[in-house]
Amino acid sequence: MEVIKVPDQPVSQASYSVAGRLLFVESLDLQLRNLLDLLFGGWQLTPLAFADRSPDICIKFSCGETLPELPRHLNKFEIAEGGHCYTDGADFYLALRDSVVHLVNGTPVAVDISLSELPGPGDPLLARIASFAVCAALRRFGLFDLHSAGVVNSESGKCILIVGPSGSGKSTLAVQLALAGWPYLSDDEVLLSLVDGEVEARGFRSFFAVSGQPGSSFKDCFEPEAVFGSQRKAQASPGVLLFARLSGEEKTRLSKLTQAETMTRLIRACPWATYDTAIAGANLEVLSALARQATGFDLSAGRDLLAPGRAAELLSRFSK
Repeated sequence: MEVIKVPDQPVSQASYSVAGRLLFVESLDLQLRNLLDLLFGGWQLTPLAFADRSPDICIKFSCGETLPELPRHLNKFEIAEGGHCYTDGADFYLALRDSVVHLVNGTPVAVDISLSELPGPGDPLLARIASFAVCAALRRFGLFDLHSAGVVNSESGKCILIVGPSGSGKSTLAVQLALAGWPYLSDDEVLLSLVDGEVEARGFRSFFAVSGQPGSSFKDCFEPEAVFGSQRKAQASPGVLLFARLSGEEKTRLSKLTQAETMTRLIRACPWATYDTAIAGANLEVLSALARQATGFDLSAGRDLLAPGRAAELLSRFSK
């Protein structure tokens, strides 16, 4: 008897718009559907009931299959959390734990995400690889990710980006400013692009995630717009860059950086600007424009910033 194999059919399909780009997402696994809907619903992507044109980006998720083999001839480098990237400038792979992301430049940009098994409750793997896939694809269209919170001075309207790795106090400071009535873009990640010669920032995810207890791996997630009544802005033009770190001291210290120092800090905060060779030139161009456009400061955050209104009072002086 002849056995006919039926091609895999997606069980979930969705379209989203971000910064004028059309993103099409499909899943070959029914159990992934609700997880993906929840995940993408927390990002600042606009869901579309109907797409009237071909997508710019296609992302396909599969689960429970043998992971694809990685080509041996590609350049390899290590990234945070034990992952590895492999690239020759065109093909781009990310291997992280039991998952592989494969991006292929083209029209549309195609990204295949393979998981050996469904991540368990509380496992951030799916969010990390999906975020990597979306951001890597958007970089091909001039939207470059920066690990940064974004807030807007409620009086001057000037946008401040608070740049720093996880644990540097970005979210805590953004919460303090949102409580003081400052509009916000994001507490963790923004997308940068050049618009008419000026750098524009937009939030990537809509919710804040703040650690409940010092040293805890669990975070409280909430929408400041719903909880505080703070205004969420779609985009803003950065005028101040704060490179944040926790000092453990009582008093907060701010020191101004030169343009060259600001550029160095930005490159350090954006490893993909050099790792992702296919778009490195364009990414560095945006960072250079940002270093010229915005004033950079080193922020050594002290415990005094936790006092009600203190963060808004201090930062207002530098964002008039």
